[in-house]
Amino acid sequence: MSAIEDLIDRRRLRRKLSFWRVAAIVIVAIAIAAGAYALSADRMATSKDQIARVSIEGMILEDQKLLKLLDRLKDEDAVKAVVLRIDSPGGTTVGGESIYEAVRAIAEVKPVAAEVGTLAASAGYMIASGADHIVARRTSIVGSIGVIFQYVDASQLLETVGVEVNAIKSAPLKAEPSPFAPAPEAAKEMINRLVMDTYEWFVALVAERRDMSMAEAKALADGSIFSGQQGLKNRLVDALGGENEVRRWFEEDRGIAKDLVIVDREPKDDGFDFSMFAGARAAIYGVFGLDPRSGSLTTAVLRKAGHLDGLVSLWQPLGGASSLR
Repeated sequence: MSAIEDLIDRRRLRRKLSFWRVAAIVIVAIAIAAGAYALSADRMATSKDQIARVSIEGMILEDQKLLKLLDRLKDEDAVKAVVLRIDSPGGTTVGGESIYEAVRAIAEVKPVAAEVGTLAASAGYMIASGADHIVARRTSIVGSIGVIFQYVDASQLLETVGVEVNAIKSAPLKAEPSPFAPAPEAAKEMINRLVMDTYEWFVALVAERRDMSMAEAKALADGSIFSGQQGLKNRLVDALGGENEVRRWFEEDRGIAKDLVIVDREPKDDGFDFSMFAGARAAIYGVFGLDPRSGSLTTAVLRKAGHLDGLVSLWQPLGGASSLR
């Protein structure tokens, strides 16, 4: 290669490097501008009197970001009322309990209504019962008040393939029930006590919030699901409808100013997260069939797989999982 050709190649390389440097600077500048605009728009939106709407969808977990959002809404003077848009089959009882308590904290200082979409079952209904007014469509699904524990007995499968699992335990009930052997009666009795303790608490919560006797609540708490119409007759729902009914209740029953804008409020990501980056992440999650609202890949995968630890209140338990649902 001649000196002239070598010089030309170097100049071409410099031009390419310069182009990509400029492109990188432009991209960063756009990201900063987008983030600043989103932050400014968010501040403007939250500074005006409003009704805050929070969507609670999919699997119910102990979502710290959601809990922080609910706590902020409780203290924001511009938020005159809160509506929970619920569309969930349930999830962990700890998740339902924590969100229920956050909802009750808001209701101590401002009106809260629950608007049921397709369904608010199990822990989803637990959260709805924390509101002062529950609105559902005629064909929505509500109820499924109860708790379930499922575990796998793979002992016959292991025997078939010639695998034997041994264990040395400090006590007979340690790590019971085990998937490696049939559950002893003592373990079944232990789990039943656990289930019934949580069940009694759940039923008492519904009885208190829906102004029922324990007997009336237990009659509905056999795991049955109800349509919105049936729920209205059974006093699990206060009214049929949607946003208009929620507005009517806020304005006529709780004295909220008419025609306040309803602002969708979402949990904030931790750290400095540009809106365009968050949008790109949501788009990628959506392509792979994951929940685009998830703040991290771990959360998105767990929601997709239905991974639930601990006590769970769920209308549609996912097959193959070993946990209390």
